[in-house]
Amino acid sequence: MNASLSHFRPVPKVVIQLTGSKSETNRLRILRAIYPLLDIKNESDSDDARVLAMSLQSDQSVIDCGMAGTAFRFLTAYLASKPGSTKTLTGSARMQQRPIGPLVHALRAWGARITYLQEEGFPPLRIEGTELLPVAIEVDASTSSQFITALLLIAPSLKQPIQLELQGLVSSRPYISMTLQLLEEIGVEVAETSTQITVHPFLLNQRKTITVESDWSSASYYYSLIAFSPIGTSIQLTYLKPDSRQGDQKGLQVFQQLGVISEFETGGTLRLTKVAAILPEKWNIDCTDCPDLAPTLVVAALGLGVSGNFTGLHTLRIKETDRIVALKNELEKLGAEVAVGPDFLRLTSPKSLIEDVHISTYDDHRMAMAFAPLGALLPIHIEHAAVVSKSYPSFWDDFKKAGMSISFES
Repeated sequence: MNASLSHFRPVPKVVIQLTGSKSETNRLRILRAIYPLLDIKNESDSDDARVLAMSLQSDQSVIDCGMAGTAFRFLTAYLASKPGSTKTLTGSARMQQRPIGPLVHALRAWGARITYLQEEGFPPLRIEGTELLPVAIEVDASTSSQFITALLLIAPSLKQPIQLELQGLVSSRPYISMTLQLLEEIGVEVAETSTQITVHPFLLNQRKTITVESDWSSASYYYSLIAFSPIGTSIQLTYLKPDSRQGDQKGLQVFQQLGVISEFETGGTLRLTKVAAILPEKWNIDCTDCPDLAPTLVVAALGLGVSGNFTGLHTLRIKETDRIVALKNELEKLGAEVAVGPDFLRLTSPKSLIEDVHISTYDDHRMAMAFAPLGALLPIHIEHAAVVSKSYPSFWDDFKKAGMSISFES
């Protein structure tokens, strides 16, 4: 199914109810599997969250996570810590190209019984659950923050405190902070420095309820849409917090440079409004702490005719696709000049964009949603549009509700 977007007529006083953060949801679902007295409200309805929920309930010997990288990494640690359980953990062809070695290495140091079934350092895995005996370990934190989070989520269920020494440039540190904040919220004792994390054992002996905040990554596509709109255009988004745990809240600050202001209103509603702004001649953005925001920011710059240098993108190489390569390919279709390196993308925006371009999505939800707001400026076509269900199943319905003209064809 392809989506064709042709124009945007803002709907006055529209309110978009965003899905819960899949990052928070998946962390809390692992914690709920460990602590059954934990209740969760406003859970994400994304494919990734559904895969994790089904996997946690599965009694099958083989668990297939498909494209759900978060589920795969969190389950690797969780299953390794469950004595008496033996599972094969696998995923899509792309999943089997995404590294898991640093996490497996750390778990093996604690006594985990994990075997690579094909290539060393990559899925699929055979995991024999056993009682883990944590020792202080060094962990490569440069590849994925989810490796660190996977260890932290099981840490309070172990019999001894764990101590992690973070090695290298820490990727997506706000996501590690999110994990630690959730642990503290249920009562776990943690300690953190710039390079060391300690987590103590914990038993939850009374019922605890945590409400998942809406997803700031999903909110970013509305920031982009408003940035492309006439001055005075506004939209309201639900259940977002000024003191958010999510790294992608950085969009609130960076989009202000593009003329989008954010106002928190009563009841947890966030209002976005387009105002007059002097656009930067060149936009220099470090995405180290918010890599999922990078495609949205790059496309927003393109749509506004702003050139820029986007850095801290090394983790984009191991996402659902190599997002640096994918972005270069699709931006050039629209008329941009793009230079890329291992961890950067340099954009030179054209004076005018090429219309009626078909955007390839590479089985990557964020590619589809990042380019969709360009429909406010020119006709554009998003291929394999259903891929958005990985993180935001109602995306196209919500964009229509906001006023975007969208038609679908098989």
